[in-house]
Formats: sequence, structure tokens, C-alpha cells
Amino acid sequence: MKAAVIFETKAPLQIEDVVVSNPGPHEVLIRTVACGVCRSDLHFVDGAYPHPLPAIPGHEAAGIVEAVGSEVRTVKVGDAVVTCLSAFCGHCEFCITGRMFLCVSAETRRGPKAEARLKLASGGNVNQMLNLSAYAEQMLVHEHACVAIDPEMPLDRAALIGCAVTTGAGAVFNTTDVTPGETVCVVGCGGIGLAAVNAAKIAGAGKIIALDPVPEKRAVAEKLGATHTYDPLKEGVVGEVVELTKGGVHHAIEAVGRTQSAQTTVDVLRRGGTATILGMMPLDAKVGLSAMELLSGKKLQGGIMGSNRFPVDIPRLVDFYMRGLLDLDTIIAERLPLSQINHAFDELRKGDATRSVIVFDQ
Repeated sequence: MKAAVIFETKAPLQIEDVVVSNPGPHEVLIRTVACGVCRSDLHFVDGAYPHPLPAIPGHEAAGIVEAVGSEVRTVKVGDAVVTCLSAFCGHCEFCITGRMFLCVSAETRRGPKAEARLKLASGGNVNQMLNLSAYAEQMLVHEHACVAIDPEMPLDRAALIGCAVTTGAGAVFNTTDVTPGETVCVVGCGGIGLAAVNAAKIAGAGKIIALDPVPEKRAVAEKLGATHTYDPLKEGVVGEVVELTKGGVHHAIEAVGRTQSAQTTVDVLRRGGTATILGMMPLDAKVGLSAMELLSGKKLQGGIMGSNRFPVDIPRLVDFYMRGLLDLDTIIAERLPLSQINHAFDELRKGDATRSVIVFDQ
């Protein structure tokens, strides 16, 4: 199969021939149909986050099941599936207490003495990134890294649910538990932020405020449900948001991954409000609350992968799309072949586009 491989950071990915292993007892072989281009992948490609190389990035994907291992019971050949990087074992402390998104069990990966799932045709193993490695014509994953969905769902849009929507919408539905009428501020209008805006509308939030320096992205946020939008680089914006909401917002969601945007998320809170950080900030970055903010009941939390229970959440999000509640079409900026993956990353670095999707020939 063809796959986009990173051999060294800060260098273009290379399209290589890769050999994929046969499925083990709990593994699923998937023919990739589409994969979103997420900033999380860019962090690894640009070296901001470490990962063993060579590797195949890509984690926001959808496809069709081609083969299953002998013990697989959750999906079958021919199923349309969405993958999710938060693979879970099902029986560790995190899983049995309902926090499957925190599972890091090695059971969902092959052991160090087992045959690698991926190998270069020219020789040598390829590391699987985030349990998936989806910038490839096929994926070999643990059965608890994918879920079957409605076969009528368009898979180029379903791919976005695997990360951007699960993370952004999950922050609203799961991590923050927005109550109808509460105010929400989303900082950053990329794929994750726009999904959070859309979910806040679905959840019945009152004022939905979106902050992004790119006018076109603010316009998309308004289409998806934002009642007010601002350029966060403009002087005095935090004060405007606090005044608009009569003291600050109930929930602020950071979807960029920068220290300043995280600080803005904290600054727009009202007394008792909660800031949720979704973006992957630099590894040495910190964000916090002052003593006075703590005394006023403000809270700060992380929201990894939208605190998801993806076997349940993803089919529900698909249903939201099929019923016309979740607008995925507006989020997609362009569809590109795998050969254009480096162009897609270049566009992502510019920060002007919403979401690009790599699509594979069917």
C-alpha cells in the first residue's frame, strides 16, 4: 500500500510503499477512505512533540473494514467505521471507571517481540502513530480503536468525527456539560473549535462567542452557531467579552494550543466559570489560576479527546449529522489526494484554513 512516512522532523513526508501485516486476534484491517489533516499531526511532523521515527502520521480517519482477527466481535467485514486514537483495553482502572479516553494500556498495541504491524517495502519497521497511522491506504488497528457507523454516512465527513468533532463537541457535551442558556466562549476556530461552536448551539447555549484572528474563520463560526465573533488580537477584546456576558462566560474552551490563547480562555471566565484546554501547547508551557481566581470559584481543566466514550459518542455524532444538526460540510475547506499531504500541512501552518481532508481513490 501507499503511505505518507515521516523519516525526520521538519522535513516533507515521503510517499512510500508499505507492507501491512495480517490482523491478529483482536485487530481490524481497514481500507482508508478519508483522513483529516489535524494540527496534532503537525506537532509531530515539526518536532514539537517527540515520536519514534520513521512513522506514518494521521489519526482522524474513516474507512471500510476489509478483514478482522479471530477474536473480533465489534465490527465485521464491509462495515463503515470511524477510527479513534484513544484506543482502550476495557478493563484497566480508567476504563472501568468510565474514563476510557485516559487508557494507555499496552494491550491495544503489539508487543516488542511481535511482528510489527507496518514495514517499509524496502526494509525496516515503521512506527504506528497514535494507534492508527491513517495517512495510508490501509490501517491495521486494535478493534477498540474503531467503531461501526451508519453506512449511509459520507466517509469524508465521518473522518472529521474521529478527532476534531469528538474533541470539540465532546468538550461541550462531556467535559464541560454545558447547560442550556449558559454562555460559551471558544478560542480558536479551526476544526476543533468550530465543532465546539456547533455543539454549543446543539446543546442550547445562550451567547456563543468565537475568537479567531482570521475573518473567514469567524464567518464560518457564525454559520455554525456563534452569536458573536471577535479578533482576539484586537486590544480590549477580553473586556468586551466580559462586558457582553455581564461578568464573563460560564464556559471557555481553548482550541489552539498556544499559551496566550489559554490565558485568554481563563481571562474571559465569570465567577465560578470553567476553562477547558483542548489544544496541544508547547511541552514546557504552563497556564494557571491566580489566588483570587481560585477564591472566586474559577476552574481550569484539560479535555483530552473530548472526554469521549467513542463507541457510543461517534455513532451519536453521526446521527446528529444525518439529522442536519451537526454541520460537517461547512468545516471542510478542501479535499486532497495523499500526494498533496505536504501541501495540506503547509496550509495548516499558515492557519487560514478550517479543515483539509485527504481522500483515497475508491
